[in-house]
Amino acid sequence: MDIERTYDASAEREDASATPRDGRPLHRAVPPARSSAGSSAGSPHPAAVPPRPSAPPPSVPPAPAAPPREDAPDPDGPPPGAPFLAWLRTPRPEAAPGVWAFAHRPRPAEEPVRVPARQLLGGALIALLSCWLLWSLLWNSFLGGLWMWPLFNFTAESWRSGMTFVVLSYGYYALTAAVLLFFFGRLGRWPEVWRRWGAPLVRRLWDDGGEPPPVAPAPREDPAEWPRLRAAGAHDAADRLAADARAGLMNDVDHARIDRAWQAATARPDRLAAFTDTVLRHGAAACPHPSGARDLAVRTARHDLLARQVRIGTAADDRRNPWAHRGTGCALGPGLLGTSLLAVGPPGSGKTERLVRPVLESLCLQALAGRAAVVAVGAAGADLAPDAAFDVVVKIGRPDSEYDLDLYGGTDDPDEAAGVLAEGLVGDLAGTRPEADGRRAATALAQLLGPYRAAHGRFPSVPELRELLDGAPRALGALRAVLTADGQDGLLRELDARERQTGRPGDVAPLLADRLALLDRPAFAGFFDTAHPGRTFSLRTLEHPLRVRVDLPERGHAEASRMLARLVLAQFTECAAGRADRSLFACLVLDDATSAVTAESVRGLQRLRSAHAGALLTLRTLDDVPEALRGPLLGSVGCRMALSGVTTWDGALFAEVWGKEWVETRDVTDRQVVAHDPFSRSMHVLRRLISGRAVTAQSVTVRTVERERWSASELAHSVPPGHAVLSVTSVGGAAAPPVLVDLCR
Repeated sequence: MDIERTYDASAEREDASATPRDGRPLHRAVPPARSSAGSSAGSPHPAAVPPRPSAPPPSVPPAPAAPPREDAPDPDGPPPGAPFLAWLRTPRPEAAPGVWAFAHRPRPAEEPVRVPARQLLGGALIALLSCWLLWSLLWNSFLGGLWMWPLFNFTAESWRSGMTFVVLSYGYYALTAAVLLFFFGRLGRWPEVWRRWGAPLVRRLWDDGGEPPPVAPAPREDPAEWPRLRAAGAHDAADRLAADARAGLMNDVDHARIDRAWQAATARPDRLAAFTDTVLRHGAAACPHPSGARDLAVRTARHDLLARQVRIGTAADDRRNPWAHRGTGCALGPGLLGTSLLAVGPPGSGKTERLVRPVLESLCLQALAGRAAVVAVGAAGADLAPDAAFDVVVKIGRPDSEYDLDLYGGTDDPDEAAGVLAEGLVGDLAGTRPEADGRRAATALAQLLGPYRAAHGRFPSVPELRELLDGAPRALGALRAVLTADGQDGLLRELDARERQTGRPGDVAPLLADRLALLDRPAFAGFFDTAHPGRTFSLRTLEHPLRVRVDLPERGHAEASRMLARLVLAQFTECAAGRADRSLFACLVLDDATSAVTAESVRGLQRLRSAHAGALLTLRTLDDVPEALRGPLLGSVGCRMALSGVTTWDGALFAEVWGKEWVETRDVTDRQVVAHDPFSRSMHVLRRLISGRAVTAQSVTVRTVERERWSASELAHSVPPGHAVLSVTSVGGAAAPPVLVDLCR
């Protein structure tokens, strides 16, 4: 976010604007409404004690005009900001990539040796009975008095008749009992029984009874006291923010937004005074988003803006998952999305509801905090998020759309605009038709876009560009006349070269014109207009924390929708990599990337990691991608997700990219035991009559072999509904193995 513009905008507001505009803060507790009893409930009966004539009759309080507010603070309850402060003070330890860090408890990397429950409980019970039996024998002197020898041997004769000896005796009894409990407890594994069943039961009972409020850490370490502001000398601003947090006037978006503004201010010390003044006047509402919103109207997922994560599920307690990941929460954030994510699953597997929506919601919250810019692309009616969650909503083909899409990506360079437009028009035909070469298509478009922009100061609209590609003499003649009058000899040569190619075999212009005809329809008559750019949205605005949604006309214009999705993907990879200010994380969420993946887009995805940007792509199947690009696509993204229901062919590609690992296998072989002496033979016959099986002995062979982490068959048939196998890689290069994730938890 531009901190200078934010301060200027905040300075123009009145002091009353410090009140939250979005109503109740997200983390404010809602205590139950309190009922007030009548004022005469404790007064004596009027017949028993007559009223004094000098005293005026007690006035009855008037009836309230409205019921009591449910969000009124309870003076006897916790302060309004307690839930937010508890969230802010919750520890977030370092965790592996993809692990939900909020209140995370690390687990050992390897699974400990786990004794079976029946064996553990049986051993513990036997140890307890043995301990009780031995103590009974000692206490009742069935084993003699030898165990009392240390007491009598190390005490004086004079002590044995007084109270001192009584105290020493009972202390000796307690010491003996403690030694017996310690010995038999270790023998019966009582500590493990407590850890496995006792501690969880006590913890569950404690949680049902309510947890005590967390103890606030020291002021220098308490994040609610804004220690970084205090360390820089901004004590007044820190006091104002801490007071708003305690009063329940601050939520997680406010905290993240102000922290982001503070980081921007420290980068330019001349802005520190403006930051402090803005915070003192507006408190938690300082440095607002350009839209003025401080939260989303609806949240459907669990978010942690302090760690910049959104929880998408829980790692299943499955043998195929590493022990350190079992039962831990799975989360995504910019640190992982910066390597881009590809999710593959059939319709109904949960791609949109359980992956796209939570991630998009998280990115919108981070955009409100001034940390991200997000562009969501999906079919109209996909319900990715409500309109109120976005700053710009482009509804292509809808007459009620307030915004239009820039066909040329907001650039002024004809060559750059031609390259992006060529990728959108014929990028999916590369390799299938000789004339559909990306460079030839870009050259043909540049030969027309350059002269037209020089002549008219803008790029042509869809009908005008189609007419030029068709080689209409009237359109080319008018353009030539303007260039001749202006003395543009270099651009005239470009136009002459285009005219010489018109009508020749292998000319790409007719193919471009046919593809462009998909956008030259009555439904798109009011769109892609370059003559009136006031309502046109361009992806060049990714340097600002914007929330953008582009609705594609999937119904009735499926081919045009795929072409526009390919165009937006090409524009995003070009504009994100070309940003001058990369402090914001830019992310493209493309729900259904069918026909959008091309050789050029795969190369563009690889460039996003170094540009502080990423993309989330979903596919129904990898068959929607050209066969030559399936492997490179999986290799270009750092995060991969295979949802339940993928085919064996798709599973084979995931299994190949996830590779193999060394595992320890145990081969058990049963061999029959042959007895030679008569007694052993008779015992074997008896065991065979009882069990019905021959007497055998087991031979165990332990080997270390290399096997696939997830085989194609397991991905196709062993992933339960509502689950997915997810592998992630951070921008820094840290990777996590594929983990089976329950997306419903």
